[in-house]
Amino acid sequence: MTIMDMERIEKAVREILFAVGENPDREGLVETPERVAKMYAEVFDGLNRDPRIHTEKTFSESASEFVLVKDISFHSTCEHHLLPVIGQAHVAYIPKDGQVIGLSKLARIVEDFALRPQLQERLTNQVADVLAEELGAEGVFVVLEAEHMCMTLRGIKKPGAKTVTYATRGAYTDRGRRQEVLDMMNL
Repeated sequence: MTIMDMERIEKAVREILFAVGENPDREGLVETPERVAKMYAEVFDGLNRDPRIHTEKTFSESASEFVLVKDISFHSTCEHHLLPVIGQAHVAYIPKDGQVIGLSKLARIVEDFALRPQLQERLTNQVADVLAEELGAEGVFVVLEAEHMCMTLRGIKKPGAKTVTYATRGAYTDRGRRQEVLDMMNL
């Protein structure tokens, strides 16, 4: 578990304001260091969470085909520039021996990993690994589509460009099985 040093963040933000030529004591900025510290505590709250807990409770069903939750909105923070990454996750798995988890747990797993400094490629694999390892799913297919503000607001400045990453485990290493779930995801 990570403990945020709010006071240290506030001091750092104050220094950044000085460094960019601003006066952190002017009316509009006086409370900015505190607001930014609270914001970091919120957007990096995934550092305090263990996504594996969402796989602990399972239900026995006669499910032998894949379960898919698509269009799970998420936001993360690019670890290279500390700018937002905003996108959608599509998560499918094939239950082993009919053991399923609650549908909201798939979104919670995505969120817990997303709320930390991240790379999209790592985030995609982390979600797939938890489902494969903790659930023992027969197959896992995770697709993330996201717009990176580090490409939109700075550098190349290409708003609307989306990065797509995917990770497969187990049965989804088969091209035919992948295509089946891709069709359902409408990708």
